[in-house]
Amino acid sequence: MSIHRREFLGVLAAAAAAGMPLAAAQRRSGSAVDLYDFKRFGNVSFMHVTDSHAQLLPIYYREASLNIGVGEARGRLPHLSSEQLLSSMGLQRGSATAHAFLPLDFEEAARRYGKVGGYAHLASLVKRIRSERPGSLLLDGGDTWQGSGTALWTRGLDMVNAQLELGVDVMTGHWEFTYGMDRVRELVDGPMKGRIEFVAQNIATQDFGDPVFASYAKREINGVPVAVIGQAFPYTPIANPRHLVAEWRFGIEEQNLQTTIDAARAAGAQIVVLLSHNGFDVDMKLAGRVRGLDAILGGHTHDGLPQPMAVRAPDGGTVLVTNAGSNGKYLGVLDLDVREGKIRGHQYRLLPVFANELSADTAMQALIERERAPYLSRLSEPLAVTEQLLYRRGNFNGSYDQLILDALRAELDAPIALSPGFRWGTSLLAGSTITYEDVLNATAITYPAVTLTEMSGTQLKAVLEDVADNLFNEDPYYQQGGDMVRVGGLSWSCAPYAPSGQRIDNLRLGDEPIEASKNYKVAGWASVAENVQGEAVFDVVARHLRGRKRITDIAVQSPTLVGMTGDPALT
Repeated sequence: MSIHRREFLGVLAAAAAAGMPLAAAQRRSGSAVDLYDFKRFGNVSFMHVTDSHAQLLPIYYREASLNIGVGEARGRLPHLSSEQLLSSMGLQRGSATAHAFLPLDFEEAARRYGKVGGYAHLASLVKRIRSERPGSLLLDGGDTWQGSGTALWTRGLDMVNAQLELGVDVMTGHWEFTYGMDRVRELVDGPMKGRIEFVAQNIATQDFGDPVFASYAKREINGVPVAVIGQAFPYTPIANPRHLVAEWRFGIEEQNLQTTIDAARAAGAQIVVLLSHNGFDVDMKLAGRVRGLDAILGGHTHDGLPQPMAVRAPDGGTVLVTNAGSNGKYLGVLDLDVREGKIRGHQYRLLPVFANELSADTAMQALIERERAPYLSRLSEPLAVTEQLLYRRGNFNGSYDQLILDALRAELDAPIALSPGFRWGTSLLAGSTITYEDVLNATAITYPAVTLTEMSGTQLKAVLEDVADNLFNEDPYYQQGGDMVRVGGLSWSCAPYAPSGQRIDNLRLGDEPIEASKNYKVAGWASVAENVQGEAVFDVVARHLRGRKRITDIAVQSPTLVGMTGDPALT
């Protein structure tokens, strides 16, 4: 059973008083440098990156201003609004730490503190932490090989090379699988072999149920035997094209996980951690249903949590559940004090990677330049200038998503457009030139075909209801961790806490209600069907931008929310 919100906030306050560096940056008038000054604790250390989405360079990234939690997650981190989170974390508005975790005053803070992430700056931080913690392991939670033009064109090789230079020890995956089974095996059995172990206890062959990858990695940290179990994204064949992983089956696989934990313990592991790509709320439920786990280092939902949540396991033990954000923006550091085979204490830091505060590692910088060199002229093509902030993250829409919707509607002459609720994608400040690379950072996938179809009003509502049930189902095991499909052209209402099939209402196109039996032209992209034909979405958006030159009038369309008055996610 998870601790309640009130209890957690008390823990958070106590941790801050004991030296948790949430307010440390404020002691230097907003500088971020103090965040990196903390002493090693204990004798077992894990570093954790996840969901970098192939962002080799520093970026701007705006965190979500709305992240609704349902069921037990309602009102619990990370499902708190900006102002509530600011207050509960005891942060000073406008500080570096507030900017790291919150979207408040984003543009002003971004211009003040600069970009975040970038593998050269991340590498400097990893080397610093590793030098202070000999024997520490660096774990990568996946969604690493996808999200940029260079990753798409090299089919993930640029990111594998970056991982090797970074010193990743163990990884699991999700978007990696969208390159297809053969390519994943080619990279795992090729450049990664003997250097990065790819683990996934929940992937088996469709025919005989044989494991596709190792279930866990065995390591020793300062004399303490540890096991890192892999948990790949369980819904890959649903959220992404099934034909790309046709011979493999995925799932949460609770029982197999328990068997794997037991086997690792029987083999001598004193510490067992799950390197997970489930998503935070799924991890919270899973932690309370298996025995013998010490921690879950999670990803997928891009939640930057400054401290772990503690979950009571069926055997009475405590499982620490974390999530380390996205886009190379954070490095998680979990220190454990292990004596006589037991954890006697822990320390956790989620370190924002401020590029202005961390020098670029020379070896990694050189690698990045080599990887990008063949594509620079293509990537750097200027398309238009935006006069407003472009961002993606949020439950229902963002200005970058709206730009994509507007492009689809204009270029395909469609009154309605749908765009996936992906959580990856970088931000651009007002006044920025939008390059072809920027468009790829929001659209670079292996199934990018744009489609134009006819859908009835009944079908439109069914699509929205289906995605809403994915996002707002009270049982985390029925959630896939993305955001709501983005909708252009339609106005509509959404009741997140209503029963399945009853969340979507009041669909209108202009002044006219959507008719159930009437057909409408709908533009879209990222179909999971096989052999879909169409122009790549990044080329459609690029053509639209070339024609516009300046982006000045994006009006973000979001639904009217129903039944949420006074909700913790909004207040």
